[in-house]
Amino acid sequence: MRVARVYLRVSTQGQDLDRQESIIAEARDAGYYIAGVYREKASGARADRPELLRLIADLQPGEVVVAEKIDRISRLPLPEAEKLIETIRNKGARLAVPGVVDLSDIAASADGVAKIVLESIQEMLLKLALQMARDDFEDRRERQRQGIELAKAGGKYAGRQADLVTHERIIVLRSGGNSISRTAKLTGCSEAQVKRVWARHQQESGKQEMLSQKLSSATVQKSVAKPSL
Repeated sequence: MRVARVYLRVSTQGQDLDRQESIIAEARDAGYYIAGVYREKASGARADRPELLRLIADLQPGEVVVAEKIDRISRLPLPEAEKLIETIRNKGARLAVPGVVDLSDIAASADGVAKIVLESIQEMLLKLALQMARDDFEDRRERQRQGIELAKAGGKYAGRQADLVTHERIIVLRSGGNSISRTAKLTGCSEAQVKRVWARHQQESGKQEMLSQKLSSATVQKSVAKPSL
């Protein structure tokens, strides 16, 4: 029986994973037993994605990691991307991703020069796919930077809009006693972002409390100063 673990990823909380859900059924139709589905909202340029790390920890020898495209797995710089893929391979697993040719079965049955050539071709194609995913990420960032510069020049740039829904979730989770690391995992944010949002919330709460105390004090003083009739 062929066993697969499916990884679905989008970059931001505002995006949804619906479009990628079809690959679960496609993997089943291809004869895979789905051992797990891992859904994540985090940048592919991060190596510390909680669900990806959980997937890797769950992997068993002979299993296959299924993703829509290689950039769902990684948009990391090539050395880091190759290290990530090596981590998956060290678990005895392999990738099943469109655009990444899997010659492992053919190479396993070959020997001598043919085996070396097949393995070299697969490594070359994988490196190319990983580098293209990174290049696309950097191109997007550059276009975004240029767009911001143009908007600033035209006086139309208002800054990056805060993800208020995510911020509210962070506040609720932290207020409920969740640690910074668990809150980051549950919201798909970095620990640094959780710390920033929580610190801002505490600061604003402190200001509101001080204002409330001042208003209460002013009300008491006014009441004392008011002459009785």
